[in-house]
Amino acid sequence: MTEDLDRPGDDAVVWRPGDKERARSRLLRFIERHGLRDVAALVERASADPAWFWDAAVRDIDWRWYEPYREVLDQSRGKPWARWFTGGTTNMALNAVDKHADGPRAGAAAVLWEGEDGETRRWSFADLRRESDRLAHGLQALGVRPGDRVGLFLPMLPETVAAIMAIAKLGAIFVPIFSGYAAEAVATRLRDSEARVLVTADGFLRRGTVVPMKRTADEAAAGAPSVERIVVVRRLGVRAGDVPWDPRRDIDYAELVRGRPDRFETRPVSGEEPLMLIYTSGTTGRPKGTVHTHAGFPLKAAQDLAHCFDLQEDDVLYWITDIGWMMGPWQIMGGLALGAAILLYEGSPDHPGPDRVWALCEAHGVTVLGVSPTLIRSLMPLGEEPVRRHDLSRLRALGSTGEPWNPEPWRWTFEVVGGGRIPIINYSGGTEVSGGIVSGLTIAPLKPCSFAGPVPGMAADVVDESGRPVRGAVGELVIRQPWPGMTRGFWRDPDRYLETYWSRIPDLWVHGDWAYIDEDGFWYIQGRSDDTLKVAGKRVGPAEVESALVAHPAVREAAAIGVPDEVKGEAIVAFCILRPGYEPGEDLRRELKELVAGALGKPFLPKDVRFVDDLPRTRNAKIMRRVVRAAYLGQPAGDLTALENPAAVEAIRQSR
Repeated sequence: MTEDLDRPGDDAVVWRPGDKERARSRLLRFIERHGLRDVAALVERASADPAWFWDAAVRDIDWRWYEPYREVLDQSRGKPWARWFTGGTTNMALNAVDKHADGPRAGAAAVLWEGEDGETRRWSFADLRRESDRLAHGLQALGVRPGDRVGLFLPMLPETVAAIMAIAKLGAIFVPIFSGYAAEAVATRLRDSEARVLVTADGFLRRGTVVPMKRTADEAAAGAPSVERIVVVRRLGVRAGDVPWDPRRDIDYAELVRGRPDRFETRPVSGEEPLMLIYTSGTTGRPKGTVHTHAGFPLKAAQDLAHCFDLQEDDVLYWITDIGWMMGPWQIMGGLALGAAILLYEGSPDHPGPDRVWALCEAHGVTVLGVSPTLIRSLMPLGEEPVRRHDLSRLRALGSTGEPWNPEPWRWTFEVVGGGRIPIINYSGGTEVSGGIVSGLTIAPLKPCSFAGPVPGMAADVVDESGRPVRGAVGELVIRQPWPGMTRGFWRDPDRYLETYWSRIPDLWVHGDWAYIDEDGFWYIQGRSDDTLKVAGKRVGPAEVESALVAHPAVREAAAIGVPDEVKGEAIVAFCILRPGYEPGEDLRRELKELVAGALGKPFLPKDVRFVDDLPRTRNAKIMRRVVRAAYLGQPAGDLTALENPAAVEAIRQSR
């Protein structure tokens, strides 16, 4: 980087690490221990020799093994199918629970929880192990065996953490599902994973209203024949109202764990053993089930938290997320593996008052807070006073992920929330990655909306369509070397995995993001380079939206796009071709919006539905969503030579 960085405007460095950050930094100690000059030298060596880096990282974060590995990296099947830590046996729960519960941190806080109604709980590492071990015995009694899939359709509760650890201890595979999904979206994931058991709750609170999860779970299970048993956490008890119950299938969580032994022998598994099957949406077809392993996702999460956020045992980590988005399992497994405390909150961050999230930080002594630009945009209109009435002096880093920033909310977060004294660790990657590709660092200078560069251990680059590096211009974000957190393919669909990430540029993982590196070496994400929609940081494939729309008898064909939105970052706009006999109208528009929200969940309610006679398509009938989006936004549509019906572009522009 050049030294002349303190120039005015959004291109200026606004924060630099001080002696306090450098003295604390475990990343700086890691760099010095290996005789390297600086972060850039570490990133360069790690990119050239990933086996060296990950062997060193495993030791740095104290990842434990029952049997040591013989080889760090095996690429005999090629980069897409790299295998890690071959010969070694481990377990995520050994690292996130057992090693702490067996040591001096047994009584230290592991899970801090607050409900929207103000109820609080604290579990130590010893408490977490006892609860996890009892539940492991209970699930085993229900017939859960190694390799079985267990769905988790839960709010952020301490029992959610116990369930993840219990399933890992058994050697089974957990399937986290967004708590806000409608029944069909839940059923899709249960069917695809062939989950035998579903763990859910009677309900939870959102803006003071009961969300009846059990009813949704029952409807989902009716569409998922593999589900044999439903375990129900009584979060609300009598407040949940009349909870439907099938005594042949349903079992109360408290009854399942009551009287079980306090200790369960955690099963040693290969580092390559599947641990989690988490779904993420792509541009076409059904959601993608990304397969993650015991020495993959949680190890990468812990390493990112250690090296990018400098998370240590004295920290309290609170990321505003859900178990169904990757940042939920990432916070739980990564934070606990490092011996930090994690804070979970089930409700809305602005209920019952506009200061709820800041009150949570003060009450629980949060030191690392993770937000999204969408959340900040929704809180900014509430003013600065709700933030300033709380003591946030324990905060030492802010994290951000989910979508690109724009300067105004970034500066508001930096100045109002952080007081201009702490960094915003901008962090971007994905579910398939197990965390970050690019990130800020607590020991690197900071420009608004920027990233310091690749996460250590990620051989990231920005390239043109031929794979040649580009600087000072927008290009594709790619990864040149494998890493442990890389998904081991899509569940029972290896060809789709290869097509999605490895087919566009030979020998490179193409992530689907536009990126840019400026003259000073700062990185920026510029949005998606494929059709994936990102609503309030939550990814959904256009095909899922379109499938919901064409389920209506009036709709023959549909196309969904994402458009800029001041609050959500991106909102859904849908274009529909109607069947003969149906006419456009406000009632139909409203029905279609509600149909999408009913199928996918309220966060995905379309901003607009428009009616057209045709959609731009290629000669092989592929709808050109890129062209639809450009026409809607009044932007240049680019090359239209592949279109069969170029007149449809103008129809999009004129649509109402």
